[in-house]
Amino acid sequence: MELFNILRDTLLDLIPIVAVIFGFQYLVIRRPVPHLKRVLAGLVMVLLGLVLFLFGLERALFPIGSLMAEQLSAKAFLPALVEGAERHWTHYYWIYIFAFAIGASTTIAEPSLIAVSIKAGEISGGVINPFALRVAVAIGMAFGITLGAWRIVMGWPLQYFVIAAYLVVIVQTFRSPRNIIPLAYDSGGVTTSTITVPIIAALGLGLASSIPGRSPVMDGFGMIALACLFPIITVLAYGQIAEWRAKRSRAQSSSTTK
Repeated sequence: MELFNILRDTLLDLIPIVAVIFGFQYLVIRRPVPHLKRVLAGLVMVLLGLVLFLFGLERALFPIGSLMAEQLSAKAFLPALVEGAERHWTHYYWIYIFAFAIGASTTIAEPSLIAVSIKAGEISGGVINPFALRVAVAIGMAFGITLGAWRIVMGWPLQYFVIAAYLVVIVQTFRSPRNIIPLAYDSGGVTTSTITVPIIAALGLGLASSIPGRSPVMDGFGMIALACLFPIITVLAYGQIAEWRAKRSRAQSSSTTK
């Protein structure tokens, strides 16, 4: 029954997209769709793939994220307290380690990031190292998720973190090489993958639900925003470091020739 409901909802979501594409093809461009049978077969595969993926999210990724947050923040798992003492944010260090590890591992293996980094390396003529770019994005993603988990533990408002991160991005934008800026801003988008986002959302909601005094509505969301912002910061920093190293090597080579 659940699978049928997901199939129905996904079909309703795809109908407007298909209607727009075929409407423009036949009413605006006024040409038949090349290889129509293959296109229709592909649409069926997309439908089935989305249905199975959404079904897997409900059965696996969402429960895993919530379960890990609940287990790592359970009283039995946390350090024992002296009677009358209150929890300190350092007691949740396993939450921070898990958030950093899951953020880095899912990002470094993200197919869209791999594709973007390879193309960036090709277009730049080898100036941008694809693996170094992936590592920079993964570090930013991991730090953003860890900071988001710490924010939930502390119960501090999200807007302060977002404003501070944007101020850093603005300052870096004016001081970074121009050719790295568009890539850095795109890097914040490729981190929001189909695997990472459900785990992050479930982790934040589970953490806010299990920590006393936290609201899932007010505190459980916002980790994805930080996860998108900090890769921009780390990629801009990567561009600044690369530019500084290039200037340094040129200065050393010029001084050697003299």
